[in-house]
Amino acid sequence: MKRNTVIFAVSAVLLVVLFCVDVCSGSLWLWPFGELSPMESNILHAIRLPKALTAVLAGAALSVSGLIMQTLFRNPLAGPYTLGVSSGASLGVALLTMLGGLFSSLAFPLFAVGLPIAACVGATLVLMLVLAVSRRVTSNVSLLIVGMMFGSIAGALVSLLQNFANPDALKLFIVWTLGSLSSVGWSDMQLMVPILLLGALFVLLTLKPLNGLLLGEDYARGLGIDVPRTRLFIVLATGLLAGGVTAFCGPIAFIGVAVPHIARGIFRTSNHRVTIPASALLGASLLLVCDVLCSLFTYPLPVSTVSALFGAPVIIWIILKNK
Repeated sequence: MKRNTVIFAVSAVLLVVLFCVDVCSGSLWLWPFGELSPMESNILHAIRLPKALTAVLAGAALSVSGLIMQTLFRNPLAGPYTLGVSSGASLGVALLTMLGGLFSSLAFPLFAVGLPIAACVGATLVLMLVLAVSRRVTSNVSLLIVGMMFGSIAGALVSLLQNFANPDALKLFIVWTLGSLSSVGWSDMQLMVPILLLGALFVLLTLKPLNGLLLGEDYARGLGIDVPRTRLFIVLATGLLAGGVTAFCGPIAFIGVAVPHIARGIFRTSNHRVTIPASALLGASLLLVCDVLCSLFTYPLPVSTVSALFGAPVIIWIILKNK
């Protein structure tokens, strides 16, 4: 316990340091504790602070949702997008950008305003379908397959729309799929934060049942755990956490799959009372690192590209370790 307390303290300090570095770094280095010009102050408060805060929220949400998905399906490669939430969000954005782009009377600035709403609608639709199925199937494997099939259907519809889209609409959609933390402003957070807090509430409600699921559904039932209800809460939590992040930031790869394994390895436990806050801290820190690296280039890289460079080697290591 003492060891984990020290690691938590170090992780929290590291998170604060990385947050400050992310706020300061960019094409123009800012020192927020000194005297700033009006332009620098505007950059700090309107761009840097919301971007860094978004990285913290998105990294924590994706990591926690990935952790509970891996527990539910007992699959080390499960992640926040396993049930097709990301594909649903992509379909919503594709419908807005590509179908809307067929009508010249609709201006592209209107699309930019409606992208988070369209992504939320698409993710919610897929989530409702998965929830409806979860009440009719008893096997987590069946639920996993159904979620993947919903994702495949949404992906096929997106591909179909791409064939008929004009180049400008297609470019707008592709830019969204690359993922971005800088597109979230203070006004967006007024909707994003409540969605993520509601998802976190469902995670807290499943804290004890999650530990029971580590040894399988039969063992959990023997402990008196309501498995269908727990599965429903986990699906809702994942949909809100992963869907909320995807709606405002676009798909961010590998964070939700890799960070839970890093947390379990560092803290040497699978107890969710430890791994949930640990995954949140480490996920937030890792996405801040990715954002700092993105800002070092003259033309900032998509955050999903950099996160893949961290996450993909971890997944390869998992596969090789488990043979």
